[in-house]
Amino acid sequence: MDLTPTAYGTWSAGRFMHFGETLPEERFLSCIQTAWDDGIRTFVTADVYGNGKADELLGQALADKPREEYCLVGMVGHDFYEGQRQGARGYPRFTELHAPGKFRDYLRQSCEKSLERCRTDRFDLLMLHNPDETGYTSDAVWDGLRALKSEGLAERIGLAPGPANGFTLDLIDCIERRGADIDWMMLILNPLEPWPSCHVLPVCEKNGIKVLTRVADYGGLFHGDMKQGHVFKPGDHRSYRAEGWVDHGLAKIEKMRPIAEKHGLSLIQFASIWNLSQPAVESVVPTFIQEASEGARSIEEQIHDFAALPDVRLTAEESEKVRQIGDNTGCMTLKGASKRHQVSERPDEWPMREDLLELAGRHGLGTEW
Repeated sequence: MDLTPTAYGTWSAGRFMHFGETLPEERFLSCIQTAWDDGIRTFVTADVYGNGKADELLGQALADKPREEYCLVGMVGHDFYEGQRQGARGYPRFTELHAPGKFRDYLRQSCEKSLERCRTDRFDLLMLHNPDETGYTSDAVWDGLRALKSEGLAERIGLAPGPANGFTLDLIDCIERRGADIDWMMLILNPLEPWPSCHVLPVCEKNGIKVLTRVADYGGLFHGDMKQGHVFKPGDHRSYRAEGWVDHGLAKIEKMRPIAEKHGLSLIQFASIWNLSQPAVESVVPTFIQEASEGARSIEEQIHDFAALPDVRLTAEESEKVRQIGDNTGCMTLKGASKRHQVSERPDEWPMREDLLELAGRHGLGTEW
């Protein structure tokens, strides 16, 4: 089964990434049931969330569902089996801890363990989670991923870059080198963050790569529960964003609202439909957040809202108008290859290569990286 337009991710509900209130395990499970009851049939998990606990809970929640009636998307790449957590950076990538000759074995073992926790024998899509430079470029990594597909452990394979936005040149380079192997890619995209994924989408379309978009809710703003002056609980994952981002984003949303109302869409439906109106985008997985503020809707209501997504698309003119309102070009320092670095000091930033600058020139992306 391939991915459906609506998807549910196990990072929702605050247990494994700290957004809003942290839901107890019983309600976490019931939210997955709510998504199922509402017709959502694609479920996304990562083995590193809760060191396998997210896999286990998803497997528990779907245990009585016919396997052929849902699409299961898994992500592997962070080695929490042998690696030590490095604070906010999380666990190291397997490519940092193992020699290339061991990449294939690691990928198989981590895939099999994740499948066991999910109580199934295959992923419909398995994605390389938050790769470093080696993950994008190593033949050994991609040989390992192809082997999982040929052995039937994964029907499709793909890339899930992150955790922050960027990696633009690295992604385009990876697509041009290995596009025949990549079935899907997961990108950050929403009406308030069209950049930099806007540069990758046409390349995905040209190479027949389908796109799953995350953060369609823009940190919860498109769920409609956050108001001007919103105050986050201590430790909320969104606190890292620049001061004033909520008020600034809400002001832009008001300018977009007439287009949403024209199509009879709620805000999260509008954001999702805008995503689905972009080249190559075929599935959307927002984050469902139980806000701590008074009067906030329940996560269950957010799921009902999203699951009722109508089968409509914005016109090219509407889509472009929204992009112009939400234009965030240059709003952040991009991750991945950059002239800022002479050496690779962190797993998500590395020195620029001449071949990537040549690629940028070919795609009209300039030289300021």
